[in-house]
Amino acid sequence: MIDKMLIRGAKVHNLKNIDVDIPLGKIVGIAGVSGSGKSSLALGVLYAEGSRRYLEALSTYTRRRMTQASRASVDEVLYVPAALALHQRPGVPGIRSTFGTGTELLNSLRLMYSRLASHRCPNGHYLAPSLLVAAGKELVCPACGVHFYAPSAEELAFNSQGACQKCGGTGMVHTVDMATLVPDESLTIDEGAVAPWNSLMWSLMTDICREMGVRTDVPFRELTEREKDIVFHGPAEKKHIFYHNKNTGQAGDLDFTYFNAVYTVENALSKVKDEKGMKRVEKFLKEDVCPDCHGTRLSSAARAPRLRGISLDEACTMSLTQLVEWVKSVPSGLPEEMRPMAESICEAFQSTAKRLMDLGLGYLTLDRSASTLSTGERQRMQLARAVRNRTTGVLYVLDEPSIGLHPSNIVGLTGVMHDLVADGNSVILVDHDTQILKEADWIVEMGPEAGAKGGYVIAQGAIPAIEANSASQIGPFLAGTAETKLRCCTEKEALFANGTIHLSTDSIHTVKPLEVDIPKGRLTVVSGVSGSGKTTMVLESLIPALEATIAGSALPAHIRTVSADGIAHVKLIDATPIGINVRSTVATYAGAHDELRKLYAKSPDAKARGYKAGDFSYNTGSLRCPGCDGTGIVSLDVQFLPDVDIPCPDCHGSRYARAAEAVRLTNGAGESASLPELMDMDVNSALEFCRDRKTVSQRLAVLRQLGLGYLTLGEETPSLSGGEAQRLKLASEIGRTQTDSVFVFDEPSIGLHPLDVRVLLGVFQALLDNGATVIVIEHDLDVIRNADYVIDMGPGGGDAGGRIVASGTPQEIRENQASITGRYL
Repeated sequence: MIDKMLIRGAKVHNLKNIDVDIPLGKIVGIAGVSGSGKSSLALGVLYAEGSRRYLEALSTYTRRRMTQASRASVDEVLYVPAALALHQRPGVPGIRSTFGTGTELLNSLRLMYSRLASHRCPNGHYLAPSLLVAAGKELVCPACGVHFYAPSAEELAFNSQGACQKCGGTGMVHTVDMATLVPDESLTIDEGAVAPWNSLMWSLMTDICREMGVRTDVPFRELTEREKDIVFHGPAEKKHIFYHNKNTGQAGDLDFTYFNAVYTVENALSKVKDEKGMKRVEKFLKEDVCPDCHGTRLSSAARAPRLRGISLDEACTMSLTQLVEWVKSVPSGLPEEMRPMAESICEAFQSTAKRLMDLGLGYLTLDRSASTLSTGERQRMQLARAVRNRTTGVLYVLDEPSIGLHPSNIVGLTGVMHDLVADGNSVILVDHDTQILKEADWIVEMGPEAGAKGGYVIAQGAIPAIEANSASQIGPFLAGTAETKLRCCTEKEALFANGTIHLSTDSIHTVKPLEVDIPKGRLTVVSGVSGSGKTTMVLESLIPALEATIAGSALPAHIRTVSADGIAHVKLIDATPIGINVRSTVATYAGAHDELRKLYAKSPDAKARGYKAGDFSYNTGSLRCPGCDGTGIVSLDVQFLPDVDIPCPDCHGSRYARAAEAVRLTNGAGESASLPELMDMDVNSALEFCRDRKTVSQRLAVLRQLGLGYLTLGEETPSLSGGEAQRLKLASEIGRTQTDSVFVFDEPSIGLHPLDVRVLLGVFQALLDNGATVIVIEHDLDVIRNADYVIDMGPGGGDAGGRIVASGTPQEIRENQASITGRYL
C-alpha cells in the first residue's frame, strides 16, 4: 500500500529545493514562523498539484470555466490525491446569501414545509398534512371545496418563485432619503437647493416648479409647507414655459411635465443599468426593511404553510440549537403513514446541523445575512459543507482553521478532522495553534526563519519526536516548557491610575445592555467564545462612540454614554488587506521608497545622467520598465485556458528599465547596489546596506521592530497575510507620543507563530511605553496571559452570550468559575 506522498525538489516561492515525504490517511501539521514556507508547501505544492491533476482529467471545454492552478515549481510529486483547500479567508458572500442558504440547511427546511406542512387554500382555510402533497396530487379544501396544489420547495425559496415581489427576495428596499433632497436650506431653488434636479434631471425643473406656484428666489427654509410639499410630492402636471438655454443662447416655448424631487429619484432608480448609474442615485437613497415581507424575503404565499404551528419565516428566526430541538419533534406530530418520509427529511437536516453545532455555530439563525458573519464563522461554514459529503480518498488542506476560534471552539474543529481521517481521507493542517497541532499524527516544521532565510524542513516526525528535537522551534510550545509570560503586568491596585474610559450601551444584535470600564494607558484584552459579542462591543459600540465624542457629533443610537477624557485619536488596526493595487509595495507603504529615490537622485551616477528623484518612481518615472508599466508582471491571454500572469520578461519583475541598473549607490563599507537590487532585498538586508543613511534606516528599523524584517522591499502589499498587513499599518505610529490615542487591534495574532506573538507583544509594549491605550480582541492564550486587564464576554455565542462574564487581571479571570476563557488559561 502506498502510505505517503513524495515531494522531490520543491522550489515554490522561498522553498529551497526540498524533498519531503508526507503520510497519507493521517492528520499532518505544517508548522513554522510566519513567512517560513508553510503555505508554499501546503497550498503551492500539495493543493496545487492535487487539484491540477484532477482538473486535467476533465475536458478543455469544462476546464475553461474553472479557475485553474498552474503547474507547481517542483521536480516530482507522487501519490497526491484529489485535493480540496479551505482557504484562510473565504470570500464575503453576496446580498442573497444567508446562513441557511450557505449551509444548505434551508433546502431541507423548505422540503419539510413543502411536504409535511398544513397548506392554506386560496380562501384561507388550512388542510391537515397528507401524503397527497408528496404524490403531487391536487388538494381539495374540505371547508370550501376549492381545488389547489401545494407549493413545491422551489416556490418557498426567496431566490426563486417564493421571493417577496416588492424587494425581490433581498428583504431590503431602497427608499428615498428625504434628508438628502435639500441638503442646504439656505439656498434658493434657483441657486440649486433641490439636489436631485441638479444631477438627475434637467435644470428647467426650476422653471416648471415656478409655474406650479412655488417661489424659487427665496431661501428654501422660508417656503410655506404647501410650497415645500409641491417640491417634494407635487402632481405630474404639464406646464407651458418659456425656456432659455444659457449655454447655447437658444430660446423657445415648451410644454413640459413636472417631476417632483421624490419622483425624480425614483424614476432615475428604475432606469439604473450599471454601477456608474447607481453611484449617481445612491446618495439620495437609504436602505429600509421591506414593508411587505418585514425583512423575511418571502412572499405571503411562501409564508402561508404551517408546520407545528409556525411558518417558514418564523422557523428561520430561531437559533440553530432551538431549531434542531424543534425539528426532532416534527415526525411525531404527523399522521402515521407520513412518518417514514418525515424522518428521512429531518435526518438530512439533523446530520448537517450536528456538524455546525460541533463547530460552535449553534447560536446563528438561518435568516442571518452571510455577509455579516465573521471570517471564522464563514470558514467553519465552508468546512461543514466540505465534510458533509462523507467522501473518501480526498486530501483536505486546511489553511489556519483555528483563526477566530476560542479554545473551546477548537475542540469541535479537531473532532471534524478526526472524522475526515476516519472516513479514509488525508488532512494537511497549516496552523500555529498548539492546541490544534497537538492533534496531528505527524508534523513537518518549516524554517528556520522567514523569507529568504526560510524554506527548509527543520524538523519532522510525531509529536514526541518534535518535542525532543532541539532544532524545533514549535517543540517547546507543544511540550509546555516555553516561557509565555513576557511582560510585567500592572498591579491590580494601580490598573486605573492613568484614568478610565467608560462605555454604557443599550442592547444591540445579541449583546445585552453593557457597562464597561477600560483602564487608560494599559493593555486590555477582550476575550470570549465566537459570537459572544466582542466585535459588537468594541468595533460597533466603543469605536463609533469614541469617534463621535472626538468629532463632537451625535452618539450612535444604542450608546447611552461614553466618557474618555484626554482621548483625541482612535485607530483601528485590523487584518483587512492593504489596498488592491499591485503598485503598492512594502517600501512605498512604509515611506521608505520616497527616501530611497531622493538618495539615488543625489548619487554621482544620477547627476551625471541628469536624473531627478521623480525619475526613480516605478509608477510614473522615466526609469520604469516600459514592458509592464512598472507593475513587474504581464498578463497573457491564453485562449481556452485561464489568463496567465508571468513576471515581466523585460525587467524580470523588478519594475525598472535596464537604465536604472547603471545608477548605483555605495555605502560606507564600499558595497554598491542599484535601486532595483535594493528593492529585491529583504528589510533586514536593506537595513544593513543603508545603516549609514539615517532617514531610510529609521523607517526600515521600524519594520524590523514590527517583526517584518523578512519581507522584501518590493513585495506587493495586497499579497501580505492578514497579520503582516496589520503590523505594517502600525509602521507610521511607532515612536510617537501616544498618550491621547487608543489603538484597537482585531485579532492581531492571526497567522502568527508563538515566536511571532512575542514580537507582537513587544510592539504593544512600544505603544504602551509611549503612553497609548491598547485594546485587543483576541483568542490567543499567550496574548491574554500578558494583558494588564481582561474583559471576558459570553458565556456562549449568540443569544447565550452578549454579557460581560468576568473582568479583571488574568489571574482573576483564571480563578473565576463563570469564565470559559479562565479554564483554558
